[in-house]
Amino acid sequence: MAIGVSANKLEMVQRAKAAADELGIDPEIVFRSVEMAYEKAARAQYGAEQDVRALIDRATGEVDMKRVVTVVEEVENQSAEMTLADAKKLDPDAEIGTEFIDGLPPVDFSRVATQSGKQIILQNLREAKREREFEEFQDRVGEILNGIVRRVEYGNVIVDLGRAEGIIRRNDGIPRENFQLGDRARAYIYDVRRETRGPQIGLSRAHPDFMAALFAQEVPEVYDGIIEIPAVARDAGSRAKIAVISKDSSIDPVGACVGMRGSRVQAVVSELAGEKIDIIPWNPDAATFIVNALQPAEVAKVVLDEDEKRIEVVVPDDQLSLAIGRRGQNVRLASQLTGWSIDIVTETDESERRQREFAERTELFMTALDVDEVVAQLLVTEGFESIEEIAFVEMEELADIEGFDEDTAVELQSRAREHLEKIAAELDAKRKELGVEDGLAALDGVTGELAVAFGTAEEPVKSLEDLAGLTPDDLRGWFESRDGERVRAPGILDAFNLSADEAEDLIVRARVAAGWISEEDYALARADEEAVEELMGAGEMADDADAETAAAVSVATDAEKE
Repeated sequence: MAIGVSANKLEMVQRAKAAADELGIDPEIVFRSVEMAYEKAARAQYGAEQDVRALIDRATGEVDMKRVVTVVEEVENQSAEMTLADAKKLDPDAEIGTEFIDGLPPVDFSRVATQSGKQIILQNLREAKREREFEEFQDRVGEILNGIVRRVEYGNVIVDLGRAEGIIRRNDGIPRENFQLGDRARAYIYDVRRETRGPQIGLSRAHPDFMAALFAQEVPEVYDGIIEIPAVARDAGSRAKIAVISKDSSIDPVGACVGMRGSRVQAVVSELAGEKIDIIPWNPDAATFIVNALQPAEVAKVVLDEDEKRIEVVVPDDQLSLAIGRRGQNVRLASQLTGWSIDIVTETDESERRQREFAERTELFMTALDVDEVVAQLLVTEGFESIEEIAFVEMEELADIEGFDEDTAVELQSRAREHLEKIAAELDAKRKELGVEDGLAALDGVTGELAVAFGTAEEPVKSLEDLAGLTPDDLRGWFESRDGERVRAPGILDAFNLSADEAEDLIVRARVAAGWISEEDYALARADEEAVEELMGAGEMADDADAETAAAVSVATDAEKE
């Protein structure tokens, strides 16, 4: 009988280790789960309040059952705790924290206890398996994994990854790509979340980084870090643009990614169901990079607005459709790749617009300065765009214009200032008529046009307190949802194109002037903003330095080739 019991215990040890191997978890977790089952069965037999502990010998499987009573300052559980005074009667050397241990006879497992113990073990093993899966796959975010399709549910593909299952949701798959049960699937891990029913492993075949990871597998130079992929933009299953740059001037990044007779890029295209891929050479100069990104369209010229990170691209008339692409795909992908908003115009449209602007400015200068058409056109040709520029520009800039002299410059500035004063007086009269208070009109940053706009708003802003109580969105406008559509609500100063910082600064100045906050608070806030901008500027300078270095290397390389 004794031999039989020993054999059963050894078998239990072997099964515990086998279960740990199968689930890929620490055997200690299995043994501890069995110990917890013994402890629960013992408490059911000897009392739920008892502190019962079980210890299984990891080699023989022998179970040692003990009941523990701990010495505490204040007894809350009579069955598992005792006071120091009572402990001293049993052991003069006892102190707080001392444990008195009594051995217990083997537990008699009833049918209910057996079932309960089984549930404890299974629950602990499930939780350990889920935790192991989470930790394993959490460290693998950003990798490509191969799996077997186990089922397809409502367009979502469940993939067996070996030790866990991942899901390719409908939006993360390539359109028109259908997986069947048993198909092999390659996908990119982009998210791993811990959830009650186990880790949710998010897989994607449409993610831009999936393409970058595929190139890393197919192109040794990318895998080794010699060629970098700074940006990827995709319309999954249709077309993609990928930017590449080489750290080694002797290696052509585009050629390396294309491969001999297109073998490398073709391998990626095949994996992505025929998706067309444009490989773009990255360039530190934004304009050059954007021109590259718009390939295969030809670009005549570009005009950058770095503050708004917006660029106007002028293309020949016959290149317009190519630059925009089918349903705007080419320009949309180029915008995603570069991070710039891109406006495409034809040379004809740009020429007509320039002529129109030239005529409008000429008319403005003729009317405001009371000069003839020739003088007005000279001013426009020299780049003057407004009366304010003429009024406050350095005198030498006007006098140096061909055909002008110092007397002409003085007269022009005098007329420009008279015109501005006249407009200002008219705006001030209009402002007073609308009831906008002098305090608001005198606030730093509030021009006559702004004051009139405050007075003519749907809900007029007439005092410093009115302005102080607004938010930047009230001035700039905001987006809201109406009948399921995203609609823009105009702001009070919508026509003035204020930035978020400008709008906020205007409101804060009003709060200071109205006495809502102190000058010191405002100065501290400005100092904090400037400190942050300084730090950001330092980072940008470092980036610019890196970019300049890369550009210098490129130029030197080109010179060597020539």
